Amino acid sequence: MSEQRPLVLVVEDEPDLADLYAAWLDDEYRVRTAYGGNEALDVLDEVGDDVDAMLLDRRMPGLSGDEVLDTVTERGIDCRVAMVTAVEPDFDILEMGFDDYLVKPVTSETLGDTVDTLLTRGDYDAGVQDLFSLTSKKAMLEAEKSPSELADNEEYQELTARIDELRDDVDRSLEAVTEDDDFDELFREFDSDE
Repeated sequence: MSEQRPLVLVVEDEPDLADLYAAWLDDEYRVRTAYGGNEALDVLDEVGDDVDAMLLDRRMPGLSGDEVLDTVTERGIDCRVAMVTAVEPDFDILEMGFDDYLVKPVTSETLGDTVDTLLTRGDYDAGVQDLFSLTSKKAMLEAEKSPSELADNEEYQELTARIDELRDDVDRSLEAVTEDDDFDELFREFDSDE
């Protein structure tokens, strides 16, 4: 029996758009759709930790995407989240716990690539996941804000410093692994087993 395909939850209050995203993804993934924030929580009550990735609209009537994201975090649901929204990013995104941020409209290729990236990130340890998430936020802000706005924003400066710290941590970890003789021996043994 083959391994089950990853489950992607599409949360979008415009049913036609949610169904379109699902159609774009259903060849490669199991896809569930929720047409609003409350329905998303119902799906999460049902499948919970089986969700591997979530595409989440930010502005929805009733329960917003921000509130759904807060609930996912509070419940400790371990899934990667991309905001897919018409809301232009602002400095408030720095405090949000998503992994990627896409501004509508998006193409099928962009959506598919984003889900692939989210799922790949899920295989990394928490430090690397944080680095990817923060780097994504930084890139989004740099695309939307002027250099002077960025320079004047304390949260952006803290973000940049945190990214530098995480990169240093990852670099030190990689150096430690590559300097380890056992690492080289592991690969020699692996090659000789084939």
